[in-house]
Amino acid sequence: MGSGRVQIYYGDGRGKSTAALGYALQTATAGKNVFLIHFLKGKMATESAFMQRLEPEIKIFHFEKSEGRYEELSEQEKTEENRNIKNGVNFARKVLLNDECSLLVLDELLGVIDHAVVTKEDVQALFDAKAEETQIIVTGRKLPDYLRDMADEIYQIQAEKS
Repeated sequence: MGSGRVQIYYGDGRGKSTAALGYALQTATAGKNVFLIHFLKGKMATESAFMQRLEPEIKIFHFEKSEGRYEELSEQEKTEENRNIKNGVNFARKVLLNDECSLLVLDELLGVIDHAVVTKEDVQALFDAKAEETQIIVTGRKLPDYLRDMADEIYQIQAEKS
């Protein structure tokens, strides 16, 4: 496990979040603090019950309040969820500023960017808050060009056969 890297797992293939979780498990097994923040996935009730068993080694957070996925929400519900998502991004920045973890996984942050909930400047401020040895993993489908320069490692996940 490299020190202080920003990794991005993106693409239309399945397994981006799973790969990030696998890395998180490796990091936690090494005795390091891991924070995982889910975006755009609603409350994920069934998955959350299982994921909570990984605590306290992996601290898991959801800031969205709706049951459904972001894409399925009305415009009014999206407006409310945008505030919740921004709270999640601000929380992530505080975690980084306070050097509270060795690894921060921002699951579906690329989707948050794609939906224009956060800006390039928000993402830059988030990454700038990272301590030198802290690692960040970002997942999602679409990778904006500007993020290529901010990342140390980029992995495109795509199905070869489905």
